[in-house]
Amino acid sequence: QVQLVESGGGLVQAGGSLRLSCVASGSIASIGDMGWYRQAPGKQREWVAVIFRGGNTNYEDSVKDRFTISRDNAKNTVYLQMNSLKPEDTAVYYCNADVRRWDAITAYNYWGQGTQVTVSS
Repeated sequence: QVQLVESGGGLVQAGGSLRLSCVASGSIASIGDMGWYRQAPGKQREWVAVIFRGGNTNYEDSVKDRFTISRDNAKNTVYLQMNSLKPEDTAVYYCNADVRRWDAITAYNYWGQGTQVTVSS
């Protein structure tokens, strides 16, 4: 079994910063792409950022130059540093990763349970 557990969400004023973390645990042989998504009230879940196994990154346009995704492969952890936060960044943030278990030939996609980020104006 594989679990992704996010942490680091909370309430922050506009212009502030938060750092989200997501740790993958379980019978993990390898982790491929890792990313972050978010879902605001009444809206569909949307992609925010991705970091590939080799370290390349990509961002949704509205968070470019404000958010930074990184990973620590030794700790099976992905981070999202969020700066200059805006009220429109308010959402539940979900971690996502492609994980191959030791007992599997292919990787499967896993989701965390989400962490709430609220930005007040």
